[in-house]
Amino acid sequence: MVQIIRSLTKLREWRLAQTLARRKVGFVPTMGALHAGHIDLIRQSMAATPATVISIFVNPSQFAPHEDLSKYPRSFEKDIAEITEVSRSARPEVEPVVFMPEVDEMYPSGIELDRTKQVGAFVEVLGLSHQLEGLVRPHFFRGVATVVSKLFNAIQPDVAFFGQKDIQQVSVVRRMVKDLLFPIEIVMGKTAREKSGLAMSSRNQYLDPETRQKATVLYRALKNAENEYNAGETSSKVLVDIVKKTLSAEPVVKNIEYVEITDLESLSPQENARPGSVLSAAIALNSAAGTPLRILDNIIL
Repeated sequence: MVQIIRSLTKLREWRLAQTLARRKVGFVPTMGALHAGHIDLIRQSMAATPATVISIFVNPSQFAPHEDLSKYPRSFEKDIAEITEVSRSARPEVEPVVFMPEVDEMYPSGIELDRTKQVGAFVEVLGLSHQLEGLVRPHFFRGVATVVSKLFNAIQPDVAFFGQKDIQQVSVVRRMVKDLLFPIEIVMGKTAREKSGLAMSSRNQYLDPETRQKATVLYRALKNAENEYNAGETSSKVLVDIVKKTLSAEPVVKNIEYVEITDLESLSPQENARPGSVLSAAIALNSAAGTPLRILDNIIL
């Protein structure tokens, strides 16, 4: 049976009980609108720990005023049903908890989307937060680091699971855990993909069928570069140009926001790719509905 907890007081009572019972706790942070990638992470946590917390919280501090906070997909009842279904196939001793806090509990000083009006305590991972995705969305990783640190403090997990699709987020969280001395293991699960190769994302719900199919060009572009790398090409410039050439040939691509080969831990650009290098890209799309859309993806070489 999945237990739903909405308050920090109840969560801390539950966590104390796990400590007294010496039960290891896993954690999967989400904003809801669960897809197969989330479910894979939940399965991993349930397989690794007897107690798993899945948070469902649409975090306002990672949205800019012009972004889609009010429109972000929300499907709480469906999410709970999917978590319940996954828990049925878990070991009998597994105890899943869904933590669904209110905004005012997570942000007791309040939270404004306009960063210049925000008050209270925030967490920022300098350096890693200000490249790649951080250049396009300069507010984003400050919001992510803040809410993840709050959730880590509240849940005190032994291990937390994040998806490779948001690989820069994984690097930011790992650095935060290291520098703020959180005793938490961070596990990265593989990117879940649709049959077409498109990386699964809650925001894929925004894509109309035609755009959804054409958006697969991003994964195809990354794979083209990966194939050249596997054939012996290591020049980052050459590999990046392969990605850009593939993307530029597809009219659905409105803008190439970034394509870069970096080190996984430091995210520093690499002149030559090597095993473990990350090829990341993000693009803005022209949708049939005229709605501005963007997708991101990556491959570990």
